[in-house]
Amino acid sequence: MTASTTRRTTAARSRLAAAGAIAVAGALLLTGCGDQTKDKGSGESQSESKAPLADKLPQAIRDKGVVKVGSDIAYAPVEFKDGSGKVVGIDPDLAAAMGKQLGVTFEFQNATFDTLVGGLASNRYDIAMSAMTDTKDRQEGVDADTGKKVGAGVDFVDYFTAGVSLYTNKGDNQGIKTWDDLCGRTMAVQRNTFSHDLAKDQAKKCTDAGEKTLKIEPFDTNPEAETRMRSKGADVVSADFPIAAYSVKNSGGGEYFEIVGDQVEAGPYGIAVAKGNTELRDALQAAVQAIIDNGEYQKIVDKWGVADGAITEAKINGGS
Repeated sequence: MTASTTRRTTAARSRLAAAGAIAVAGALLLTGCGDQTKDKGSGESQSESKAPLADKLPQAIRDKGVVKVGSDIAYAPVEFKDGSGKVVGIDPDLAAAMGKQLGVTFEFQNATFDTLVGGLASNRYDIAMSAMTDTKDRQEGVDADTGKKVGAGVDFVDYFTAGVSLYTNKGDNQGIKTWDDLCGRTMAVQRNTFSHDLAKDQAKKCTDAGEKTLKIEPFDTNPEAETRMRSKGADVVSADFPIAAYSVKNSGGGEYFEIVGDQVEAGPYGIAVAKGNTELRDALQAAVQAIIDNGEYQKIVDKWGVADGAITEAKINGGS
């Protein structure tokens, strides 16, 4: 989910140039139940007895057969609900492929992005998987704005790379091409994302340069930020490139928005795991690496049109 310290909230590091026309491809079948959705997987192929990496998981999770995933399910195409209410996207597809390796089901539970790390600390979720940028501040539990330690931090298993983009109402880019063109403008952005952090950094740059500041209007979800811009309440929205490109291609049949300028701040998405939960972390790393090596990973990123964000090695805490 790019800016100062968190990916969807993090320091001035952003994600990668995940390229191309992002297509709404067919989706992973997940079953919705209230705010929870379960990937049913493929029967026997999901069974622990046939899963090559099952013995790497903590016994408690093996016994449950479920990994609880905290996720902001409003961030197409990474994770979102399709017209029938099923949870689909890049993350659910990757989780389903990992589940085959581990012999478990990944159960996605909907939450606002800024509550996900806290949900790990309170054991509400086993992991958070939600286009979250792996950054040092997050790893160390440091607040991006104050620089103060506010929690234990998390470990990340990196699985993708993406950069941050700016987009405007179509035909109304107001000459915006770079972040330095934002002084005196109003940005709508999802709260506590990396884009939000980048916006706060840019606002300070504008003020320090003696220019009009960048006004920032944060929202709980990216669609809310887009709605604000559509109503002319904001000049620009910032989001990870895959999300921006998907919105530009699909919103209003491609007639609502346009991307302006280049991506910035490329960085890794990571699956977040509570500090100290090293057995689960290492099992997830092994599963991500396994689907990279067996080709399933490539099929999924190709399916969603984000192959330029693919990685070849599942690192732990590779963000900076």
